[in-house]
Amino acid sequence: MTTTARVLSARSLAAVAATALLALSLGGCAAINSITGEVERDDSGQVVEGNDSADVFAIAVGDCLNDASVAEEEVSSLPIVPCSEPHDSEVYSAFDLTTAELPTDEELAAAVEENCGSAFEQFIGLAYEESLYYVSYFSPSAESWATGDREVLCTVYDQAGQTTGSLEGIAR
Repeated sequence: MTTTARVLSARSLAAVAATALLALSLGGCAAINSITGEVERDDSGQVVEGNDSADVFAIAVGDCLNDASVAEEEVSSLPIVPCSEPHDSEVYSAFDLTTAELPTDEELAAAVEENCGSAFEQFIGLAYEESLYYVSYFSPSAESWATGDREVLCTVYDQAGQTTGSLEGIAR
């Protein structure tokens, strides 16, 4: 029995490595983003390629989420999609809690009503009470609060189902 061994020259090895690196960098970006929880954004910050398990700390105002099926009380990742695709909700505002301690449910509800409520009318173009849309939010957990997280994300959604495109200025 004989075996044939191929020995690559340094130049051939470099070409193979460069080809593999190029393939990884072009084809692997989505896979790497999926693993790292990142999303691909354009120069204006809009999501151009989503991520089914984006890190919650990567979510920004203007992002669209597929979060309707999320049943957990505490989440560390959420599906982010371009707003041009069907989605469950849209992050329309964010604010930081200013209390020294993690707020009670009542304190949090008051802060959300004040901050998300006023931002809702500016975003939708209609008072919340007159709108077809609903507000939800993501707030710090006790664990994330202990690490300095104070941000609350205000989201808008349609109870009838997914929307496509931004709801900004929709006035409905």
